[in-house]
Amino acid sequence: MMVVAYRNIFFIISGIIVAVSISAIALLGLNFGIEFTGGEIIETKYETRPEKNIIEARLNELDLGAYSLRAAGEGQYILRVRPLGEEERGDVFKALTEAGEAAGTIERFNSVGPTIGEELRNKAWIAITAVVLAIVLFIAFAFRRVSEPVSSWKYGVIAIVALLHDVIVPTGVFAVLGYFLGAEIDVLFVMALLAILGYSVNDTIVVFDRVRENLRENDEANRREDFEITVGKSLQQTYMRSINTSITTLLVLLALFFIGAEVTQDFALVLIAGVLAGTYSSIFLAAPLLVTVQNWQK
Repeated sequence: MMVVAYRNIFFIISGIIVAVSISAIALLGLNFGIEFTGGEIIETKYETRPEKNIIEARLNELDLGAYSLRAAGEGQYILRVRPLGEEERGDVFKALTEAGEAAGTIERFNSVGPTIGEELRNKAWIAITAVVLAIVLFIAFAFRRVSEPVSSWKYGVIAIVALLHDVIVPTGVFAVLGYFLGAEIDVLFVMALLAILGYSVNDTIVVFDRVRENLRENDEANRREDFEITVGKSLQQTYMRSINTSITTLLVLLALFFIGAEVTQDFALVLIAGVLAGTYSSIFLAAPLLVTVQNWQK
């Protein structure tokens, strides 16, 4: 009941977090990776992987501009860099393969043109939009028998408000990390956002479904109960489930971030931010919004 009773405080907190995130995105911008801007990916494998700073020292001599070098798998490094000319590419290959005590080998080389990068970026937005629309339609269908005191389609709209919160927050975090630490928005980032959408809406639907069941039980028992009390009771019945699920998920993601390969660290970090935002929005934003919408209808 406390969450519903003090919902305006939680709305203000959410508003501040979202405003800060949007400001970070607008002022700092997003550091898109070469999948979206165009560039080259070079994967090198070594029998004995040299220290990262040794390879970076050789690459820094080549005036490549901004690049990303990350350890990946057993004895491998992945380099992401701007489009290179033939001579520059040869110099980069030489710097990579001759950096260690034993010669390395080029395992993979991909070149992404600006046109393909723009197409990938557009498809990423289309994928996210399609998922959001599918979620709205699913919730409207699943709650089609609910019409009082809040109609089914409004459950879908409220879920989308919560999802926007859950997507904007990790994107804002990466705007800050991209500006100060060079973190990139790449395909893994988009995959993480799609995973966050699925995770968060699942958490929200659990709460909504409990509200629906309590409304049905009240109706069958011919019991008149204030909607605010019903929502508060539903939250009490589900919030420990949400928190326990989030904690176990975060434990896995933290292990992936601290122990996993460097190449998956950003992916894990996006998911960590998204899970935290999703847990908050399901408990402190989505369910209280039901009560606010119902009050607007009076």
